[in-house]
Amino acid sequence: MFAFGIGLASYSSRGDILDVYYPTPAKDLDAQLSKLLTSRAPADDALSPEQTSRLADALLDAGHARLGSAARLLAEADRPLCWTELDEDRPIETTTQAYLKLHLLSHRCALPNSLNLDGIFAALPNVAWSSQGPIGIADIDERLVRARIEGAPIIVHSLDKFPRMTDYVIPSGVRIADASRIRLGAYLGEGTTVMHEGFINFNAGAIGPNMVEGRISQGVMLGAGTDLGGGASTMGTLSGGGNITISIGENCLIGANAGTGIPLGDRCTIEAGLYITAGTPVELLDDARESVRTVKARELAGESDLLFIRNARTGTVECRTNRSAIQLNEQLHAHN
Repeated sequence: MFAFGIGLASYSSRGDILDVYYPTPAKDLDAQLSKLLTSRAPADDALSPEQTSRLADALLDAGHARLGSAARLLAEADRPLCWTELDEDRPIETTTQAYLKLHLLSHRCALPNSLNLDGIFAALPNVAWSSQGPIGIADIDERLVRARIEGAPIIVHSLDKFPRMTDYVIPSGVRIADASRIRLGAYLGEGTTVMHEGFINFNAGAIGPNMVEGRISQGVMLGAGTDLGGGASTMGTLSGGGNITISIGENCLIGANAGTGIPLGDRCTIEAGLYITAGTPVELLDDARESVRTVKARELAGESDLLFIRNARTGTVECRTNRSAIQLNEQLHAHN
């Protein structure tokens, strides 16, 4: 079995699923566990509390403490639970499948760009994320009026297809200054610090430890020890319909208000305020800072030990060998 989860769903007044919470999603299950789950799969993908309790006992007896303990807690719910299993990594067809895959990413069960997320936007409904949980868009106006009448106004945090990650997953060893800027489906490795202006989209993240003060777009991954400066950004693939996956290697520094539209290897630096796109003309310099030739930045994609700067006199973007890699403060990123 490729992936599995037992989840607690929220519904609109019309019975449409708004979201699903999977406390312990599992990926790449072994044959024994797959057989145990298959033998107890419900006919309609819905588990009653009694079925969940029996499943918890079976999992615990078989030595699967993590899944069994979670099932034991979920058995206390007074409504049926979602049973979601994936035999293989196919395109997404349902809301339950979409939420299972987003949970797998944020639970660190899968790295960004390793799951088939085709169809995810069609499967996810737009939702009013509020202080009273998810509310269907068609229901929100009436709910707001009723809440005011009852003297307990609802605070609507966002109208979006993706909720914030920390309402579902709390990764170990991370620090997040503003949780609203981290979407479910983001991957945050141990030691990652995300400051107030840092943003991490779904299917994107940082391997850890990392300092994130800028934007990590969908599909982008930061290598260990890399610092994304304040206001810096990485070019994703969604908006322009491109197919180039942007990644940044280890021990890189993307300066404040800088950015990149090409993949970078290890120990690369882009000076503050400089945005490198695939078509940016770059003058290559040798160790004596003499011009060698001019290339499009795409020709340097994935290379390591590069230092990109803009010549203050001519405005030309220059690149030479980076002689020093950054080092993150170990105490700053030890989030115990």
